[in-house]
Amino acid sequence: MNVGLVDERGELAALYKGIPQNDIGIRTDILENIPKPIGIKMLVRSMSPQVIAADEIGTKQDVEAIEEAVCSGVKGIFTAHGENKLELIKNPILNELVEKRLIEKVIFLRTNENVRTIEVEEKIC
Repeated sequence: MNVGLVDERGELAALYKGIPQNDIGIRTDILENIPKPIGIKMLVRSMSPQVIAADEIGTKQDVEAIEEAVCSGVKGIFTAHGENKLELIKNPILNELVEKRLIEKVIFLRTNENVRTIEVEEKIC
């Protein structure tokens, strides 16, 4: 699967001289140190990814770029901060993705008393 990664702050792939120091997959194109909205649009237009990944989405421009990618047939994996479904919906930027039904699944990573759990929300709307 062809994956495009927008690594805005260089935290995910940790490129060194163009080589990722973290295992992000052999078929992953990486755009580092570029704003997410610009990177997402560049990947869609020039790299033909099947999936685009980026972390910490949260601006209107991020949402617009994600919407453009999804409308082009590209799937996405994106992270955002939030404790629960209610926080996601209360966030006006992220709620836009919910209202437009662009979110298929939300995964919450939790740590309680040093126990890590994963909760999956299949239906967010």
